[in-house]
This record gives sequence, C-alpha cells and structure tokens, in this order.
Amino acid sequence: MSETTDGMAITNSLSQGIETALIVAASSNNAIGKNNQLLWHLPNDLKFFKNTTWGFPVIMGRKTFEAVNKPLPGRTNIVITRKQDWEAVGVKTASDLAGAIDLATQTNAKQLFIIGGGEIYAQALPMADTIFLTRVHAILEGDTFFPALDESQWKLFSNDDFSADEKHAFDYSFQLWKRK
Repeated sequence: MSETTDGMAITNSLSQGIETALIVAASSNNAIGKNNQLLWHLPNDLKFFKNTTWGFPVIMGRKTFEAVNKPLPGRTNIVITRKQDWEAVGVKTASDLAGAIDLATQTNAKQLFIIGGGEIYAQALPMADTIFLTRVHAILEGDTFFPALDESQWKLFSNDDFSADEKHAFDYSFQLWKRK
C-alpha cells in the first residue's frame, strides 16, 4: 500500500467507530523489553492485560507474537509482518498497521488493542484514543521502548499505585490515559 492508501485505510477503519487502544507495561524510562523478552514478571499486570483485552482484537508485530509464542486465547489475534509467506495457526496476518486495523474492524468489536512491539506502538500512537499503561517504577535497560507521551495531547484519567511485594519485584501503577 502507498502512504495515501495507508492513511485512507486507517481513516476509513476509524470512521467505522472502532476505538483504538494501546496497552503496555513500560518502565520509568519507557523500556518495554530486551532481547524480545519482558523486563519483569508482574502477575497482576498479566491479569489486568488478560481481563482488559479479552474478547477484543489484538494487533501485534511478528516479533511480539513470536515472544508470546502462541495466539492469545479469547481474542482475535492479528500479526503485522513484512514476511509474505509467514503464517501461524490461530492468527490473521497483515502487511501493515492499516491492514491490521481493517481486519480488526471486520470483527464488529467496539475496541481494538495494540499490544506491541515498539515500532507498532510508535505507528499507532498518533491514532490512539486510549492508553492502558502499567508504569513500572524503575529505570531499566532495554532495547525496545514505548514512545514518550506528549502530555499536551494526553490526559491521565486514573492512576492506581501498587507496591512491590513477594510476587512483584517493582512498584507499579495502572494508568489510564485518554487523548485530549
């Protein structure tokens, strides 16, 4: 697709009334992963992710899918890949974000979730309506990052803080951001 077609496909998908949400866990310095792995194990965040995305289409890059290594149950899994012959059981594929959003709109869901990785988040941020951000209160070394939020465009609607405990190595917060 050309840039014009990409933009048109995205605009057409969004005009069909589907809300675009990003869901991510990111450290204080916006690191989200290293060597295609998460930087932490936060069981409460995994439960939050599952409960929030259940029943909705989820869009991810191929590397994110390969890190998860299986389709997420209870969701339409859409993988963006430039590899034309790539396929996996239980997922739909698209060659770009516009195509993935188009597939998501075909599910008749009211909301879709972008679940990573870094490049996909950066492409989707300008069109997102909502961000579900688990802020991990630590500065961690990573090779994949969530884009910085421009607070002139985003408003923090809720913030629930949690302390580290025997199951969670870091303090963290569940945050809900909405586009202004």
